Amino acid sequence: MRHIPAMVALTAVGAYGALQTLGRRAGSTAQERKARLPGDELVPGPQMVTNHATTIQARPQEIWPYLSQMGWHLGGYYTPHWVDAKLFPENWNSLDRLDPNLVRDLKAGDIIPDGKPGTAHYVVARAEAPSLLLLKSTTHLPPGWGDKYGAEFTWTWCFKLTDLGDASTRVQLRVRGHSDPWWFTALYVGALIPADYIMSTGMLRGLKTRAELGAPPEASGREALRQELYT
Repeated sequence: MRHIPAMVALTAVGAYGALQTLGRRAGSTAQERKARLPGDELVPGPQMVTNHATTIQARPQEIWPYLSQMGWHLGGYYTPHWVDAKLFPENWNSLDRLDPNLVRDLKAGDIIPDGKPGTAHYVVARAEAPSLLLLKSTTHLPPGWGDKYGAEFTWTWCFKLTDLGDASTRVQLRVRGHSDPWWFTALYVGALIPADYIMSTGMLRGLKTRAELGAPPEASGREALRQELYT
């Protein structure tokens, strides 16, 4: 019986190590992880890099509209409904289909909200429909931490859609992040990478399910983004 605490501790350490590994690479190939992607140059010397990927039985132009309607109180991020409800209770569940009122012709400088106005959001750095969406954020900080502690965090999301030529698409998602000071980096690397296994793989599965199902678009009653609220 006295060995049980040690066994529990070892199991916990092993599980955490597995989450750190899966959070960095689940679904991606070694070649995909080594390849240079657009936006890598926007975060030089990253302390955090994750790569996830999936193959979707749909063409890039059928997947792209789901990316264009992403965002807080828009289409969501296609993560599982339990994630939306438990981890982000102020957000709404991700839509299961396209909403013509939310699908956008994204371009550089556009905002994708990740919270209510005045909080976190992404800025579109590049949008090349239907093959590349590059997002950048410097706003994902706990409120007041920038002024109080000098905390900084820059990260990018790169979605790369590759047409495989057989009515299917390889979708890659790379996240790169750099933060300061060192203790803030430790917090982010320690917590965010395991969380990324749940969030990024859940997002890609949700994107795959929706694109392959191909449900007809339907109005959700949600309002289109008022970009001026975030600028």
